[in-house]
Amino acid sequence: MAVIYRQCVFILYRMKEELIIKAKEILEANFQEGGFTIPCQGLYPFQWKWDSGFIAIGLAYYNIKNAKREIETLLNAQWENGFIPHIVFHNDSDTYFPGADFHKSELHPLASKEYRSTGMAQPPVTGFVLQKMLNIAEDKEDMLQFIDTQIDKVFENHKYFYQHRDIHNEGLVYIYHNWESGTDNSPIWDDIWKTMDPPKYSFERRDTTHVDPSQRPSKREYDYYLHIIEIAKEHNYDDAKIAELSPFLVQDPLFNAMLIKSNAALIDLYEKLGNNKEKVSQLKKWQEKSIKGFNAKLYDAELGAYVHYDLRNNKPIRFISSSSFAPLYAGIPDMERAKQMVNTMMEKFGGEDKYLCASFDPTSDRFNPKKYWRGPVWINLNWILFYGLKSYGFTKIAERVKQDSIELVEKEGFYEYFDSRKEIRKTEAGGYGGNNFSWSAALLIDLINN
Repeated sequence: MAVIYRQCVFILYRMKEELIIKAKEILEANFQEGGFTIPCQGLYPFQWKWDSGFIAIGLAYYNIKNAKREIETLLNAQWENGFIPHIVFHNDSDTYFPGADFHKSELHPLASKEYRSTGMAQPPVTGFVLQKMLNIAEDKEDMLQFIDTQIDKVFENHKYFYQHRDIHNEGLVYIYHNWESGTDNSPIWDDIWKTMDPPKYSFERRDTTHVDPSQRPSKREYDYYLHIIEIAKEHNYDDAKIAELSPFLVQDPLFNAMLIKSNAALIDLYEKLGNNKEKVSQLKKWQEKSIKGFNAKLYDAELGAYVHYDLRNNKPIRFISSSSFAPLYAGIPDMERAKQMVNTMMEKFGGEDKYLCASFDPTSDRFNPKKYWRGPVWINLNWILFYGLKSYGFTKIAERVKQDSIELVEKEGFYEYFDSRKEIRKTEAGGYGGNNFSWSAALLIDLINN
């Protein structure tokens, strides 16, 4: 028995080693001369904000130079008001729409003069990414020196959010576009679209030339997306005007949880660096207000999870998604709420016939296991849930999330997202979207090394 056990352990070890080798090959192939990593070839040819954060974590394990460049390149595109855009157009490409010529970031007077970008944000992960890079790095002194050159930019980004996106001074920032959430076409937004009647725009989709159109947002959904951007452009991306006029104005639990997690990381890093009492004090004030507002406004006791809040229509959006459990990663709920959240997750998402964790409630009639953020499993959200569950002591479920993530990649490849239903593998593949996807590769390296 002992010999068989050792053989099994060796086989598992070799399989994981092979996955890490493949993951490194993907990251190296997607790394660009300009010092950034594209999410995947063709479909996403530019630099995305939260992608770069997750990618830097994976790179830190074996190529610390590129990990640093990933962060530097992103933060170099920061606007003068602290804003960091969700896409930086370092290069020209005709494989993606809408590109730089549509977004026209130069309309904002404080936009970067060197880099073209969008006028939208993405979940603010960079703070905790820097902390994670320090934890991974062998040379702690060198990494702290690097962090010292970058951390103030991240602080200014948080300052931007609290000064311009917290319109009720409650510690909760808004997003004005579904793309800012990172969960682009989630069913969470369906009822907001019903309040809008945008024109039917003429444009050429590029995403559907790379992947199955049935897995992507519809043409009409893109009309909503473009219309919101047109309103922002009409007012030169002015935050006050956007808050007044955008038909989409939402407090998102994932976005705010990432901000809170990054606040805590910046406090830790500034204290390690020293001589930053004023910034630490400010961060702690933001943190106290944010956690208090988050728990008071976004927790739905009946659903047993956190939900989104529609500021424009002044009501909660009472649906459960993987974003509903992201607050675990930021330490936001107390233990009683954390237990309720885990019970909700396992009851709705955790059947033995499913992989954890679907991006939207599998018991809902809006659930679609193949279509982008309407149901598939995403490795980045699983990574967030793994660490969140682990921090509260839910080690068995955390391990299942980790092993499900590894198994999905092992069986399907390094895809962008995955079908959560186990039984479909009997007749078809369950990996969707872009292949050789960078954050799937990067975060798998971290999960295996954890």
